[in-house]
Amino acid sequence: MVPPEDDERSPAGAGEGSGGFVLLRAPSCGSARKGCDPFAQTQRSKLQHRRARINQQINKEMRMRAGAENLFRATSNHKVKETVALELSYVNSNLQLLKEELEELNSCMDVYQNESESISVPMIPLGLKETKELDLLLPLEDFISEHYGEEGTLFEKEIKEFMELRQAMRTPSRNEAGLELLMEYYNQLYFLDSRFFPPSKSLGVFFHWYDSLTGVPSHQRALAFEKGSVLFNIGALHTQIGARQDRATLPGLNQAIDAFQKAAGAFNYLKENFSNAPSLDMSAASLTMLVQLMLAQVQECVFEKVTLLRAQKDFLTWLQLAQEAARVEDAYSLVHQTMTQAHVKDYVPFSWTTMVQVKSEHFKALSHYFSATALCDCPAASDAELPEHEKAFIQFHITMPEGPSLRVLLQDPEERRKLGKAHLKKAIMKHEEAMRIHGLCKILRKMDILQEVLSFAHKRSLSKYSEIDHEEDFFETGDAPDILPKTHQKPEIKPPNFSQVKVTDLFHRLGPLSVFSAKNKWYPVRRVHLRRGENGFGFTLRGDSPVLIAGVIPGGCAAEAGLKEGDYIISVNGKDCKWSKHAEVVQLLKSTGEEGVEIGVITLQGSEGPRAAEKKAAAMSSGSGLLKSNKENSRKSLMNSKSASTLLIWNKKSKRSKNSTYSVPFTAVGDNEAMY
Repeated sequence: MVPPEDDERSPAGAGEGSGGFVLLRAPSCGSARKGCDPFAQTQRSKLQHRRARINQQINKEMRMRAGAENLFRATSNHKVKETVALELSYVNSNLQLLKEELEELNSCMDVYQNESESISVPMIPLGLKETKELDLLLPLEDFISEHYGEEGTLFEKEIKEFMELRQAMRTPSRNEAGLELLMEYYNQLYFLDSRFFPPSKSLGVFFHWYDSLTGVPSHQRALAFEKGSVLFNIGALHTQIGARQDRATLPGLNQAIDAFQKAAGAFNYLKENFSNAPSLDMSAASLTMLVQLMLAQVQECVFEKVTLLRAQKDFLTWLQLAQEAARVEDAYSLVHQTMTQAHVKDYVPFSWTTMVQVKSEHFKALSHYFSATALCDCPAASDAELPEHEKAFIQFHITMPEGPSLRVLLQDPEERRKLGKAHLKKAIMKHEEAMRIHGLCKILRKMDILQEVLSFAHKRSLSKYSEIDHEEDFFETGDAPDILPKTHQKPEIKPPNFSQVKVTDLFHRLGPLSVFSAKNKWYPVRRVHLRRGENGFGFTLRGDSPVLIAGVIPGGCAAEAGLKEGDYIISVNGKDCKWSKHAEVVQLLKSTGEEGVEIGVITLQGSEGPRAAEKKAAAMSSGSGLLKSNKENSRKSLMNSKSASTLLIWNKKSKRSKNSTYSVPFTAVGDNEAMY
C-alpha cells in the first residue's frame, strides 16, 4: 500500500466515508494481474489501509517539523521563536501519538494468524514496506531517445507494462502467487538496471519507501534501494504466510517451517548484499534481529511438530520434548538479547520484545514440566531399558542433579518423584514469570489466545504439582538443573531462489544486453552501401545477436566503404538485425543483387584504436584466433543466479578495463566465421 501525498488519492483506495466504512478505489493499473489483491476485504488489507493513512500523516507532520525547525534557526525575533517552539511541541506530540498508533498496528499479530479453532501460540509477522507511485514514462522515453537513438514513444507499451507490474506488486496477495509477483518484479529490475541506469549518470528518478515499523519515509535515486525494499517485502510476506498456517496439522507445520526459513533467507541475503540502507528496518542490526527471530519461530514450529508426531509418549519421548522446549527457549533468549541492543532497542516495538521474553520463559517452563512428567508419570526403568535410559539422561541436564547415582535415580520411584517435584517447582516459577511479563504489555493483554495458552500451561503445572506433593514430605525441594537444549531438526536459512520465476526482458526490442545496455556507449548508426566485388564484400563475420564484423580485408569493398573490425551489424536493407543469428544475416547478404546492399552498423566507443592491430597480429601469429563467444549475446529469458546476485550492489560501481570490455581483436577465419 502507498501513503499518498496530501493532494493525491490513495491508489489502493484508503478513505473513510460516513459511518466509518473503508472505501476502496481501483488502482490506476495492475489490478487484474495474478498475485495482486488490492480489493481483498480482509483484516490484513484493512490493516494495510490504516497503516497507509498513518504513514501519510507522519510524513505530513515531519514536513511541518522540518519547516518549523528551519524557521526557528533562521529567525532572530524572540516572539516568533516562542511561537515556533510551541508549534514544534505540538508537532512532536502528534508525531509521538502517530508512532504509538503505528506501533500498535504493527503489533496486531492476531490479524495475520490462522483462523482455525485450535489453540496455538501466536507468531510475529512483519508488515510490508509501502511505496509511492512512480511515473517512469517520460524518464525512460527520454533515455531511450538520448542513449539508444530510438524513438522513445515507440516503447510506451513496454514502459506502461513495467509500471503496471510495479503497481501490482504494491498489494501482493498473501500466498504463493503474491510471492511470485514480487519475485517477477525483482527480476525485472535486473533488466531495468542494465538498460537504463548507467554507472556514471543518474536517471533523475527517486524511489520512495516507508519504514515497515516506524512509517518514516526514505528516498534514494539508487535502484538498489528499490531492489532491497522489494526483497524485504519478499521476506515480510513469507512471515505472514508462515503465521497464517494451521499449526495444529502436520502439513500446516511444514509450510510454516518452510515459510519462516525462507523469510530468514531473504533477510539474511539482504543483510549480506546491501549496505548503507537509508531506513532502519533494512539496517544490518535490524536484519540480524529479524533473521534470529525467524529462526526462533522455526524452532518453535519444530517443537510443535515433535509434539504432534509423538502421540505415544514414553520416558524417552518426554525427555526429547523437554530438550526441544529448552532449544526454543534458548533461541528466543538469543532474539531477546539482540532486540535489547543499542541500535535496535528503541526501534523494535515493545510488544515484540515482550512477546519474545514471554515465549522464552514459557518454553523454559515447558522444558521443566516435561522433565517432571517423564520422571513422575513413566514407570521406573527395567533392567533391559536401563542402559538406554542412562545414556539419554546423562545428556539431558546441563549439570547432573545432586543426590543418588544415576542408576538409583532411574529405578527408585521416590527419587524420581523428588527430582520431578523440583522440576515442577521451577516450571511453576517460570510460568508465573511469563504471565507477569505478559501483563506489563497493554497490546499483549488484548491477545486472548496468548493469555489462554499461558494460563492453561500454568494450571497444568500446578495440577501436576498437587498430584505428586505429599503431606508427609519434610524434605526441602532442591533446585532442579536446567535442561540441555537439543533438537532433531536444526533451522535452515533458505536464500531466495531467483530462478524459480521466469521473466523475459520487457525492453528486448532495444537489442541484446551484451551491446545495448546503459553502461555501453556507441557512435551514431552508420549506413553503409556495399556492392559485391570479385572477392565478395571483403569482411569476415562471427557471432550472433548482433553479428560482429570480425575482420576487414584491406583494399576490399568493405574497407573502402568505411567498415571497421569491431562494428556490429544492426540492419540489412532496412531489416532490424539486432537479434538475428549469424546464418540469418549471411542469408540476407547472399540474397542481394547487383544493386548491392545497405548495412547499418554501430561502433562501440573504446573498441577502436591501435591496440586492435596489435591483437590482430598476435592472433594471426598464434593461429588460435577464435574469439570467445559472449554469453550475453544470445537472448535469455531469465538471468541465472549469478547474474541475479550482481543486482545487489548498494553504492558500488563495477571496475572494468575498457580494453577488456570493448576491444574486439581481429581473428583468423574459424569454423563459426566466414569471409564474404
